[in-house]
Amino acid sequence: MSLASQIKIIFWDIGGVLLTNGWDIHQRAKVLTSLGVDLPAYESIHDEANFFWERGLISAEDFFERTVLETNPQLNLTFERLWQLVCAESKVLHQECFDLLASLNRSGLHRLATLNNESRELNHHRIDAFHLRHFFDYFICSGYVHEMKPLPDIYRAATDISGFAPEAALFIDDNQENCEAARKLGMHAIHFETPAQLRASLTQLGIAVEQRKRRH
Repeated sequence: MSLASQIKIIFWDIGGVLLTNGWDIHQRAKVLTSLGVDLPAYESIHDEANFFWERGLISAEDFFERTVLETNPQLNLTFERLWQLVCAESKVLHQECFDLLASLNRSGLHRLATLNNESRELNHHRIDAFHLRHFFDYFICSGYVHEMKPLPDIYRAATDISGFAPEAALFIDDNQENCEAARKLGMHAIHFETPAQLRASLTQLGIAVEQRKRRH
């Protein structure tokens, strides 16, 4: 049996492959500095609060209350205003990757799902804002399963929910550590670098993707 015929489901990371990251250090610096937030003070407590937020154990409103609103009362910020700015940071990163994803979706040969570290609320926003339901059968997110890559339980949850064995799953992620963790559990993985490299890696596995026709 060829490797391509063994693969039944393809899991995609979102931030860093399809879209920009959700709330990374650069986005935080841009948004919070523009609002006058004490950035070093924020960063000193970000990781502790983010541990719970990205695992879906606290809400976005609780997260920003702890990290921004309580510590900067003089700015008279509201969660609603801050959340709009956070969501606005999400943008398409690689249209070519969306083209590959659309090609795989049209072929109907594989189930397609996400597997990403993201808070529940930001994941919901990105699913809706970028019409991801058109491409994916379902969504595996740290905010839903309460664990994060590269810890093994999130990969186990993903394959368990899919109904396929790890050996039938391919995982695409821009973080090498996350790919290695997937491989340790028996999944196939592609460490994403560029859209062209991803296309070549899929082709090498025997997974055919249409070449996008360009308008002249």
